[in-house]
Amino acid sequence: MAFNGPQLKATPFGRTGGMGPKMMDLKTEGKPPPPKAPRGYRVEDRIGIQAPAEVIWEVLYDLARWEEWNPAYPKASGVIRIGEPLTLTLALPGQAPQEIRPRVLEWVPNEQLHWQLSMLGGMIKTLRYIEIEALSETGCVIDNGEIFGGLMGSSLGRRMQGPVRRGFRAMNEALKARAEALWQERRRAPTS
Repeated sequence: MAFNGPQLKATPFGRTGGMGPKMMDLKTEGKPPPPKAPRGYRVEDRIGIQAPAEVIWEVLYDLARWEEWNPAYPKASGVIRIGEPLTLTLALPGQAPQEIRPRVLEWVPNEQLHWQLSMLGGMIKTLRYIEIEALSETGCVIDNGEIFGGLMGSSLGRRMQGPVRRGFRAMNEALKARAEALWQERRRAPTS
């Protein structure tokens, strides 16, 4: 399926837009046009988590501890900073684990982490996203997905959608268990 979802602030597929004549607008004069969502094939899993966004973010941000809970990425290292490389072991159900080295595209504490990966000389480009939507002080929805773009990306996305979706679902369930347990532990802890 083609992705026509939310407008991401940045994309690995570049800023898209027409090259035709532009209308003058005093509000946007001299500024680049807002980016459009990347095109490609999207695979996603969503889950509700009964914990504050800050607790969920804390679990996601600590890459060194992913091996303790994350079945989709049992090894992770790097620094979550725009443009920085991450070293991740991707372990999808039914597939051999493989090391990938994406770059952090964007991150916003308590809200989102996006990284991009380019393979086969740019023939396959992926945008991986984990987004936290707070519905209340202690309830969130997590969007965990990937957009497959580039010349060969859509066909890879269609071919791998089953293992990818199962991997995201397993990661979401593990994230839910970890964040909810951490939140319950903190709620029970005496305050000084």
